[in-house]
Amino acid sequence: MKSDLSRAIASGVPVLIWGPPGVGKTAAILALGRRLGLPVEVVIASIREPADFAGLPVVHDGEVRFAPPAWARRLAAAGKGILFLDEISTAPPAVQAALLRVVLDRVVGDLPLPPAVAVVAAANPPDMTAGGWDLAPPLANRFVHLQWRVDAGEWAEEFPHYWGDPPAVPGLDPAVWARARALVAGFIRSRPHLLLQLPTSMEAQGRAWPSPRSWDNASRVVAAALQDGGTAEDAASLVAGAVGEGPGLEFGAWVRELDLPDPEVLLKDPASFKLPRRGDQAYAVLAAVAAAAVSRLDRERWLAAWRVMGLAAEQGAKDIAAAAVRSLAQARGKAPDLPMPPEIRLFIPLLKEAGLL
Repeated sequence: MKSDLSRAIASGVPVLIWGPPGVGKTAAILALGRRLGLPVEVVIASIREPADFAGLPVVHDGEVRFAPPAWARRLAAAGKGILFLDEISTAPPAVQAALLRVVLDRVVGDLPLPPAVAVVAAANPPDMTAGGWDLAPPLANRFVHLQWRVDAGEWAEEFPHYWGDPPAVPGLDPAVWARARALVAGFIRSRPHLLLQLPTSMEAQGRAWPSPRSWDNASRVVAAALQDGGTAEDAASLVAGAVGEGPGLEFGAWVRELDLPDPEVLLKDPASFKLPRRGDQAYAVLAAVAAAAVSRLDRERWLAAWRVMGLAAEQGAKDIAAAAVRSLAQARGKAPDLPMPPEIRLFIPLLKEAGLL
């Protein structure tokens, strides 16, 4: 899916992503923009007026011009980027009509967008859309349509280091944030069916239910609890309020059974690492170590994290350590002066396959 999206953006073809609410379509586009070095302008089509795309008529030197909005001017000034039109299926027909020229000709008001600006849109399926409209055939026909599929294993692997920013907690320790996200990632890896459960009834859809978006919120309240000196269990009621009572209770029970070492202790004394007996425990602790090292990356923490990964591989958990190893390897792109650790030889085939060597 992501490779198809990258190719479509590179080709300049407009793309429309279909997927349930809360699956991370916007977060994935923002992450893709960061990875490609492209500015992303998110425009929620459902709350816009036709003039936001056709331009606002203004009189200048005796003639009428159609002034573009600020987001279009920013993209034009950058000379490249991604225009992300969110919730396009809930845009009223008049707005859809105004979007035709934007999508096909890349013109907003009287302002042409540079050829290096990609157009990507997102929509929820009709049965999951509140108060929406079917896309007009002329607009639908301008897009390449992709179905967004959520893979719990892939999501858990990427979640600790790519989804969103830390919550607005004064003085938030980056290592605490990393630990909270690693906990949620480890839980979803062990309970993949709980990543996304869209309720069938309208009443239940208006309550808390699990999705990539709501698990992101859950990680934020867990981080706040850890920052206050508490435990993940102290955030149990807030987690349940984010993802629903059933998944929240399961998360609380899972955390109670973990009994994991502090990743900061392991980074100070990597030789003390002992592989947990359960796979989900091993995944959670290795993800936490990698995320904590990346959150405050320096030579000592980098080498210590790799030492932990090497010990995990030697104790028979090379496959479980794979996601954490990829996170560490990706982080080196931002700090190329870090030395190549000796433990990396244990993971060379994996890193070559991922394109990181």
